[in-house]
Amino acid sequence: MTFETDISEERADGIVSAARTSLGDTLRAVVYFTPSSFDLLYRRQDLYDSIDTAREAKSQLVEFERTGFAERPIRTTIARMGGGPDIGPYEFTVRFHENGFVIRILQGDAGVLFTADSMDVNAFEDAASAISKLLAEER
Repeated sequence: MTFETDISEERADGIVSAARTSLGDTLRAVVYFTPSSFDLLYRRQDLYDSIDTAREAKSQLVEFERTGFAERPIRTTIARMGGGPDIGPYEFTVRFHENGFVIRILQGDAGVLFTADSMDVNAFEDAASAISKLLAEER
């Protein structure tokens, strides 16, 4: 597979595996992105006719979620300004929609988005934690 980002095939496989292990068949799509490009690593076959259709559908979502690169350090700083115990650094975002979820994980200059059907939200923490560890590994 050819990637537009600098992600290795091994890392891409690991990210998809972590999301699939935690979320199973509820997983819709997995996208790896940087400030300038993105790769669709996984798409559930029943949702899109082709990889191009899926990529086009995810492109606007990626553009919106790229704001997280600027937002993450601000969220962490604000969390520590309360005067009492802080809530810790920003870890990941879960966006709730009527029929599913969008989850964003950022680490350095890389991020992963994954979408899932409606389900128990506890599995997101498992998936986000596993993906965060993979993103933190040296490239």
